[in-house]
Amino acid sequence: MKAYAIFGAKDFREINHTEVDALAPEQVCIKYRTGGICGSDIHYYHEGRVGNFAVKEPLILGHEVAGEVMAVGSAVNQLHVGQRVVINPSLPCLDCGYCLDGKTNLCEKMCFFGSAAVFPHIQGGFREHIVVPATQCVPIPDGFDYTIAAFAEPLAVCLHAVNRAPPVTHKNILVTGVGPIGCLTIMVAKLAGCKHITATDIEEEALKTAASLGADETINVKSNKEKLDAYESGRGYFDMAFECSGNPLALQTCLNAVKPSGTIVQVGMMPIGENPVRMNKLLSKELSLMGTFRFHEEFDLAVDTLINHRIDVAPLLTGIYKFEQADDAFKAAINRKIHMKIQLQFDDNV
Repeated sequence: MKAYAIFGAKDFREINHTEVDALAPEQVCIKYRTGGICGSDIHYYHEGRVGNFAVKEPLILGHEVAGEVMAVGSAVNQLHVGQRVVINPSLPCLDCGYCLDGKTNLCEKMCFFGSAAVFPHIQGGFREHIVVPATQCVPIPDGFDYTIAAFAEPLAVCLHAVNRAPPVTHKNILVTGVGPIGCLTIMVAKLAGCKHITATDIEEEALKTAASLGADETINVKSNKEKLDAYESGRGYFDMAFECSGNPLALQTCLNAVKPSGTIVQVGMMPIGENPVRMNKLLSKELSLMGTFRFHEEFDLAVDTLINHRIDVAPLLTGIYKFEQADDAFKAAINRKIHMKIQLQFDDNV
């Protein structure tokens, strides 16, 4: 079968010798239909690493995958051949203390698609056929658009982020950074009943998309920083903030702009190294700063949300490329003036 792996920075190649594993009784084989390029995939492609996790062997990327059941193991009765599914890229051990405490996203032995966090690496979904436990597959209706279904993983990340925060109903919210995760966070917060959302970024096109998806106010902090200064004056204005850019300066904005006793949820991964954020604001305003990491039960909720059209993610899909155009796709994905989310498809999937 065909598969595509990263060998190092900007070295993304087709692998023709990868074979489909034999099915165990509880496994299924999925035919890949479409998959999104995530921010971590982009880092692996351009840098050969994500943070401390460097590519040490060929790594198949991709963890936002939807496909079709091709074969089922002898013990599988909840899925059938021809069924459309979304693959949950998380496979927790279900045995460690965190899993037993219901925090499977913090599993000590997590197997997550397309990750160099461990060696041998955990291979991802950019391959023609994928063998996984049936429990990792969430069914979608016949005829449901694969390109929409593949948004389940990033949507689950945002559902978990909003779940981590206090109730957002009737709250004034700041969202910093409006890439796909920031925009999905806006839509989730709107769905949860927040009062007003202010979104910030440095790209005007991204801010226009955020406004079309529910942001009540947008601020370009590169060209119109003074508009944000008003919110940072005094002791702040917002009830809570979701920092989605991974930029330390944006986190400092959140510390300034959230009012005392408010909450900041750090969604974007920060770069390794010194963090210039001045934390005294956190102390003097008694702010709550919390992290959020992946998701657990929110994955099924994300699929249900998409199936029932509670939010419309279609405007976020700005490009579909064939795997033969993968280099072009990864280069295009960093152009935020044009693209939000790019998906990769094999020839017969387009």
